[in-house]
Amino acid sequence: MKGARPLFFSGGTALKGIARELARQAIWSIHIVTTFDSGGSSAALRRAFGIPAVGDLRNRLLALADTGKTPPALLELCNHRLGTDDGAKGELQKLADPDASIWQQIPADDAAIIMHAIALFLKEMPDSFDARGASIGNLLLATSYLANHRDFVPAITMFANLIQARGTVLPVDNCGLHLGAVLADGAIVCGQHLFRQLPAPIEKLFLTVHDPWSQSPKGAIACAPPLTAINGVWIGSATAICYPMGSFYSSVLANLLPRGTGWAVAQNVCPKIFIPNSGHDPELHGLDLCGQSRAIVAALCEQEAELPVERLLQYILVDSVHGQYPGGLGPEVRSRLAQMGINIVDRPIVDADNPCRHRPDATLAAIEEITTILHK
Repeated sequence: MKGARPLFFSGGTALKGIARELARQAIWSIHIVTTFDSGGSSAALRRAFGIPAVGDLRNRLLALADTGKTPPALLELCNHRLGTDDGAKGELQKLADPDASIWQQIPADDAAIIMHAIALFLKEMPDSFDARGASIGNLLLATSYLANHRDFVPAITMFANLIQARGTVLPVDNCGLHLGAVLADGAIVCGQHLFRQLPAPIEKLFLTVHDPWSQSPKGAIACAPPLTAINGVWIGSATAICYPMGSFYSSVLANLLPRGTGWAVAQNVCPKIFIPNSGHDPELHGLDLCGQSRAIVAALCEQEAELPVERLLQYILVDSVHGQYPGGLGPEVRSRLAQMGINIVDRPIVDADNPCRHRPDATLAAIEEITTILHK
C-alpha cells in the first residue's frame, strides 16, 4: 500500500489488530474515532469535567504506536489502569513523585511531560472524583484537552509524539455530546453505555447535549454539529474510505452523524468500502447486509441533499467461507446489493477459528486490491 492513506470511521477495540498491522507495515492511516462512551471510568471523567470520552482515542493511538522506538515501560504506563479499590487516588499521587521507580525506565523528557500532566490533573480533580479503574492514558489526554482550552488537536499531538504513533487520529466531536437512539418500539435511549442491551432495533440514531446519567431520556433533543474542518480535510485526502467492523451503530454510524460528513465523503473519488462485522453484534438485531448498507447511506445523507449511493458506498468486503453475517450471503442478498450498486468483494479475511475476528494482513491486502486494482 505504498503511498496509501486509508481512512477508517470507527471506535472501540474492533480495529485494534488492523491498526497495529498498519503501524507495522508503516502505512500512514487516518482514524476518525467516536467520543461518546458514557460507561465505566469514561463516565467518571465526563461527569467530573464535562468532556468528550477519550478512551477510544487513547486505544487507537496506542495501537498505532511505533513499538520499535517507544520504550515498553511508556506504553505500559499509558495502558495502565489504577486499582479498583479505595487506594486508586493514592496510586495516582505516587506517580506524581519524580522519585517513583517507573520514571527510571522512561526518557526524562517524556517523564517530565507525563508527571506534569498527572500533577495538573490532581490539582483540578474534584474531591468526589472516582479514580478507580481510571486509565493513565485517558487522564493524560483529558488533562491536555482541558489545559489547551478544550482543543483535542494539541492533546492528541502530545500523546502521538510520546508514543511515536504511525497514523492520524481525530475525534469525531470536540464538544462532549452524547449518543441517543429512537427504537422501533418508540422508546428513546440516551447514553452509549445502554447500547449493549437494546430491547428493540434502532430506528434513528442521533447526537444530543442531554445528560444521560441524571435526566430522563424523553427530554433528549437531537442536534447536528458540523463536521470539523480538520476532519473534512483528512476525509478529502484519503485514498480509501472504510466503514469497518465494530459495534455498528455506536462505533461506525455514530461517526457519520456530523453535518457535512456525507458531502465530504462524496467529494472524494476514492473507493468507499464497508467491512461488516462477522459474528454477533448485539446492536444489529438481525439487520442483514443490505439493511446495514442502507443505514450507512442514510446516515451520510441525513443532513445533506440526497447524495448518489455510488459516491458514498461502492464495495462490501466479506468472507463467504468463514464469515457469519445476519441474513447470510445468499442469492437474494447478493441481488439486492447489486441493485443498490454495491460490489461484493469476497476474500478470506475472517479467522478460520473465530468468526468474530478479522485477519489484519488479509483485510489490508483486500483493501489495497480494491484501491489499486478493482477501483478504476
